[in-house]
Amino acid sequence: MARKQSDYLASLLSGGDDTAETKAEAKAPSPAASPDEDGQAPSADTPSPAPPAEGEAVSPAPRSSTRAGLSLLGRENALARVASGEVRQVTQLLLDPARVRVWDGNARNQARLSEDSCRDLIDSILAEGGQKVPAVVRHITGDPDHDYELIAGTRRHFAISWLRAHSYPDMKLLAQVAELDDEAAFRLADIENRARRDITDIERARNYAEALPIHYGGKAVRMAERLKLSKGWLSKMLKAATIPDEVLAAFADPAELTLNPAYRLAGELDDKARARAIRKEAKAIAAQNAKARSEGRPGLPGPVTLKRLLAASDLADSGQPLATKDFRMEISGPYGRTILAVKDVTRQGVTIQLPMASGAGDEQLANALKEVLDVLRKNGISVS
Repeated sequence: MARKQSDYLASLLSGGDDTAETKAEAKAPSPAASPDEDGQAPSADTPSPAPPAEGEAVSPAPRSSTRAGLSLLGRENALARVASGEVRQVTQLLLDPARVRVWDGNARNQARLSEDSCRDLIDSILAEGGQKVPAVVRHITGDPDHDYELIAGTRRHFAISWLRAHSYPDMKLLAQVAELDDEAAFRLADIENRARRDITDIERARNYAEALPIHYGGKAVRMAERLKLSKGWLSKMLKAATIPDEVLAAFADPAELTLNPAYRLAGELDDKARARAIRKEAKAIAAQNAKARSEGRPGLPGPVTLKRLLAASDLADSGQPLATKDFRMEISGPYGRTILAVKDVTRQGVTIQLPMASGAGDEQLANALKEVLDVLRKNGISVS
């Protein structure tokens, strides 16, 4: 995590106050004002002890008693600072993860957490003999099944829960307890999630869209200020959040749909006619990906899926015959390469290209041609 982000995170957890270390430095007495045996600082009128005469033996100070006195004094001073509120205590607990529920305001899609996606973290916890980085929780009341709510650290929560269910029943969730309202909890979760590469842009975009009316009264400018985000970047995120699930289902891996392409796709969906065509194409791609997975093959790569969806927007019914449009269509094979492409559609016929070395067999090419003919027929064009 970048230093700027970690500083922002620390300020959230501390409630915006100075750190204990900074205040301790500011309050520390100077050497000239060190306390005497009674724990009182000497006054300005207290004479300094006279230096020893020449040749006079100087007995060393009892080191153990001096250390004990200073240790006791330091402990009393520390307790006094905590009691006065000058220093905040950080409470860390070892918790049963089953008693900790995950806060709904977190951006991470809980359904995507699995042993495979958290394998690196699980192995790390085992190798280090336990969790090293604490999660962040807050106290809750009124829930008989849970004592705390998890604000940040959902992968850690999943990993510890998984380990407890698989031969490590004594594993505990290391958690830091913080007093946070919902808006502060959202900011804390957001700043931590920015450093996580396994959270997709769409997940974050939808998280922002859900939080906007709840925490910021629907005012994007206020949200950008509180989260320290660019207003233009946040506007793109909120736009990308409008992509419906049926279109997102076309992507075999949602992480491949990044912010800028998602923003462009969301803009295409603003047109009702184009949106209908994109939804149809998304449904066809999702079915193709499902068939590929059932056969042990990977789905279409994200860039290929995006290209097909954006091309499908040209199939919108604008009241003109499709043959008069500059229609293009591509079908990709199991390796992401184009195996069949429609180069032109005119009243004289359809021009189809079969690229060399696409890796497609005769059956795949035949299925691709059937798909093209089906799309053409649905748009009022038949070559029969």
